Amino acid sequence: MKEVNGIKFLGEKLMKYQAVFIDRDGTIGGTGHFKHPRDFSPYPFSEEAISRLKTSGLRIFAFTNQHRISRGEVTEDDFIKEFNRLGFEKAYICPHEPEHQCNCHKPAPGMLIQASREFNLDLSKCIVIGDVGSTDILAASAVGATKILVRTGWGEESLGKYRSKWAETEPDYIADNLLDAVIWILDNGE
Repeated sequence: MKEVNGIKFLGEKLMKYQAVFIDRDGTIGGTGHFKHPRDFSPYPFSEEAISRLKTSGLRIFAFTNQHRISRGEVTEDDFIKEFNRLGFEKAYICPHEPEHQCNCHKPAPGMLIQASREFNLDLSKCIVIGDVGSTDILAASAVGATKILVRTGWGEESLGKYRSKWAETEPDYIADNLLDAVIWILDNGE
């Protein structure tokens, strides 16, 4: 990755994206259901996918709803340590119950907006990868980010049984998994 006058290049190609936001449960690993960080295992391809993004020079952020923090079942620090081990630059974690009606619980775009302020990001030049259309994809759509839905976790059900919950929004790409999403990003990042 080279940078000339603040413009990032991958090889000789200008990168049009600034950052990638990745959901945790069902996207990086697991089934889409909560798993405590001590019990969570990334999919076999997830670490390679994250490594490829890091090598490209794109900023990589985790963003996840984890309401069990508010219930005292897990701490935010447990997740931060997990995301640090996986190589994320920063993790954005909503600890609130869905009915709390905060501005950070996906599909609200608060975590994305916070990151844009902290890192001076143009969210229209960012990508969101997730397995739930009614949360991850709607949050991305609210800020004009590129939307990638993965078929892992809840992805297949998001495209089928639960499609009505986000019917007015189309993903920019439907990926088989996180690695497929990253390959698409790197192939289309110019």
